[in-house]
Parts: sequence; C-alpha cells; structure tokens
Amino acid sequence: QVQLVESGGGLVQTGGSLSLSCAASGRTSRMLRMGWFRQAPGKEREFVAAISWNVGITFYADSVKGRFTISRDKAKNTEYLQMNSLVPEDTAVYFCAAGDKSYTTDYYYNHGAYNYWGQGTQVTVSS
Repeated sequence: QVQLVESGGGLVQTGGSLSLSCAASGRTSRMLRMGWFRQAPGKEREFVAAISWNVGITFYADSVKGRFTISRDKAKNTEYLQMNSLVPEDTAVYFCAAGDKSYTTDYYYNHGAYNYWGQGTQVTVSS
C-alpha cells in the first residue's frame, strides 16, 4: 500500500501561481508513476499531469501545457505541481495519484493507471 498526502492549494487571483506537493509513504519502492488529476463541481475527474517515477518523463494535459510543471524528488518520495498563469477554469479539487502497475505511457493519462489516491486539495482561482 502507498499513502499519499497532499499540501498546498488555496485561493489565488487570475494570473497568479500556486504550488502543490504530494508526499508518498509506505511501499513507495514499487511506484512507477505519479500524477495529478482535478475535478471541478459537476464535472468528471480529468488528467492534469504525470511523471514516470524512475526516469522522470513528464506528461501534460493540453489545457495546462506551458503553464503547469510537474516534478518529483525521489529521495523525499514527493511530487510537485507548480501552477502558473492560473485562470478560473483551473478551479477544482486537485488529487494526487500514484500507480505501481506496468502500463504503456499512453495509459498514463487515464485514471485507471493509478491505484493510490490522495484526499484532494482545493484550488480556487478568482476572476
């Protein structure tokens, strides 16, 4: 089992920045990827970004490409999401996720590639 604890988030104005962190504990040696998903009220959970744990290859949703940066610190078992140029459409609950099953990278965009989830943290962008 892997436990995930998110931190960061909050309220920011349009154009502002926020940083999220997600610390993993437990059987972290088996992690193959970590990612971020978000869910806005009345909408389905959607992919935001992912990173392959061992090599560090990154993947982004088109809606955040160029504005968000995902990174990880293997020594701390922590992933980060730096969010810049935020817009109201980024308002959502952001969930950290981790996966330890082997999939091709095209599946990284799917929530099914992740079997561990954090509790979520609210990000609100005001106009």
